[in-house]
Amino acid sequence: MPNLMRIAQVCPRFYPHIGGVETHVYEISKRLARDFEIEVITTDPTGKLPKVEEIDGIIVRRFKSFAPSNAYHISFDMYIFFKKYLYKYDIVHAHSYHALPALFASLAKDNNSKFIFTPHYHGKGHTFTRNILHKPYKILGRKIFDKSDAIICVSKFEKDLILRDFRVYSSKVYIIPNGINFDEFKCVDKIKRGKDQSEKVILYVGRLEKYKGIEHVIRALTKLGKEYVLEIVGKGPYRQNLIKLARKLGVLDRIRFYQNLNRNELIKRYAKADVLVLLSKYEAYGIVVAEALAAKTPCIVANTSALREWVDNQNVFGVNYPIDIDDLARLIEDVAGRKVINVKKLMSWDDVVERLKSIYGGN
Repeated sequence: MPNLMRIAQVCPRFYPHIGGVETHVYEISKRLARDFEIEVITTDPTGKLPKVEEIDGIIVRRFKSFAPSNAYHISFDMYIFFKKYLYKYDIVHAHSYHALPALFASLAKDNNSKFIFTPHYHGKGHTFTRNILHKPYKILGRKIFDKSDAIICVSKFEKDLILRDFRVYSSKVYIIPNGINFDEFKCVDKIKRGKDQSEKVILYVGRLEKYKGIEHVIRALTKLGKEYVLEIVGKGPYRQNLIKLARKLGVLDRIRFYQNLNRNELIKRYAKADVLVLLSKYEAYGIVVAEALAAKTPCIVANTSALREWVDNQNVFGVNYPIDIDDLARLIEDVAGRKVINVKKLMSWDDVVERLKSIYGGN
């Protein structure tokens, strides 16, 4: 029996953590594991998860890291591992420009491995401090692009940003969007039929960060009838600010916070929602929009970054910055409960992996 190709997926965090990069790496890795030896090399800032374990046929290696404000994910133990063992992998596929594991992998790269990079690049840091650090980091971050044999973007917006900000050949930049596991969404019609019709649910899913614009949805609640409630799924450093604002505006009793939901619970939240709202200033793709549409829930997004690529004024509607709260409230009333039809942008994870294999196998 021939030896299987060994592939390392390098990312800041991995399952059971939930997020756009985490979902992306998990979904492609478990499918690639059917045909290849797959290892996910990642960090664990808590130090509580197993250092090595197998999940869905994937070997997961975790390294303790320093992650101030749950960012950067600095792990010198990971870098030492890369220097010693990275040559053993046929493919090294690094993810996320905005954390250091991809940089460490690129610095340790030798000519034995093909190096693939999926940046999930936003173009800016997500806080004032991170944005200041983002500029000098470009000097180091450029090395990841230079070492890459192929660069995979998840949207046209991201590709355009990379061509603008880094000196790379466009011929080695590919666009492969995030995918959907359609089997997970087969139950959505049944879930929708069982929904409480006495309330209107506005849904947000994602990290709780200021740049995500959740505070605008909280302010819009004050303009909406009391049948409107906001469900916030996620965790992050901005949570207490959101609670303080909601208490001040007198709408805290109309907000439900969820975190650490498993996939089945998350899909129920998507399906039961009347509208998903994502007013983020920076997104490389917007996977929660894709998942909401798969759950047949209409969306409102900011006309920014890759989110504007979703706007079709049929299933997804855009709002401009600066956000006008009265206009946002009226749009929520108009969009909530609309039927989602003729969605054309969604790709399955199986299709994503087939396109990925062609890049892995190319010269």
